[in-house]
Amino acid sequence: MTITRNQIALLHVAKGKLGLKDAEYRTALVHICGVTSSTELDQYGFEALLGFFEHLGFKPLSSRGSDYGARPGMASFAQLELIRALWREYTEGRAGEDELNKWLERCWKVSSLRFVRAETAPKIITALKSMKARAA
Repeated sequence: MTITRNQIALLHVAKGKLGLKDAEYRTALVHICGVTSSTELDQYGFEALLGFFEHLGFKPLSSRGSDYGARPGMASFAQLELIRALWREYTEGRAGEDELNKWLERCWKVSSLRFVRAETAPKIITALKSMKARAA
């Protein structure tokens, strides 16, 4: 079974991030996986090639935070992920989700990110963007 479009896209992102030329990429496909195109890859070949790219220094994005599902009146997953990303950028990775929850409690009277309401999320996002701009 061939791999998905998202997996093919990930391989092309890795190729770009590593600065591989097309000839180098195709050589890796042939030598590691025995195919001439990423559309011919199976799951085993995808994992082998991605492992090779990771060995060369490619780091896939870190796992996303919790998805609390579709909840009427609550912030969307995209909003929660943006808040997490802005928090990581603002704290330069020194503070995690526990510290974010403490900040939310102190400033927004919300005990956890999972309880952020849809109408409050844009305000939190704007505040984090402002904090980040002031810190720069």
